[in-house]
Amino acid sequence: MAKRGKAAAPSTAAPLVAHADPKSPAAEAYRSLRTSIQFAGLDHKCRTVVVTSSSPGEGKSTTVANFGVVSAQAGSRVLVVDSDLRRPTLHRIFGLGNARGLSTALLEEQPFADVAQATAIPNLSVLTSGPLPPNPAELVGSLRMRECLEAAAGDFALVLLDSPPIVSVADALALSAVADGVVLVVRAGKIPHEVVRRAVVQIESVKGRILGVLMNSVNLKRDGYYYDYYRYYHSYYSPTESRRR
Repeated sequence: MAKRGKAAAPSTAAPLVAHADPKSPAAEAYRSLRTSIQFAGLDHKCRTVVVTSSSPGEGKSTTVANFGVVSAQAGSRVLVVDSDLRRPTLHRIFGLGNARGLSTALLEEQPFADVAQATAIPNLSVLTSGPLPPNPAELVGSLRMRECLEAAAGDFALVLLDSPPIVSVADALALSAVADGVVLVVRAGKIPHEVVRRAVVQIESVKGRILGVLMNSVNLKRDGYYYDYYRYYHSYYSPTESRRR
């Protein structure tokens, strides 16, 4: 099970907005993602979900971290796994050590739950990347990875995997092939449509199940629809302040 003891406090930086500012529009957007995934699993249970992007820098790690937070806040026992064994990020986001992690669990044949670390957020555990291996694609695509993932799905209500970008390396495709579903994060206004289409085709080529696409870094002031959503959201949570304005 997740290691007990003093849980590390998550980073106070902006990435964990769902924890630091749970009434913000961004936190509400992550809760909407949680609800969408729940509905997507009505006919086919989504216990293991890969969160990836077509290219680097689109916000997949921030998304998977906050997705994990809001899922845990809803009462589900959640494990977030940093399966990006090339450029891991989650240990910094959550303020955790990274001496042991996913690579340790796979190489030493230990259950994910035994190596994962508890966080200050109830119900949320994180399995960091651990020491970076020389063969990340082979490791995450191994039979051992599949077996550990299946076991983790029995220990946790939801297992979220932060993977490398789809177009860059083969790791994410290997994970997409064995997970119950994939969420593709796209940074608005940055990534050409052709690159996103290529990512979708690659996921479908390994029979990965795309649960949806999450648009990141949307300009609220430029897009009228999102601006209205932002305005009405604040009116709902702060009616007194809204009337003053």
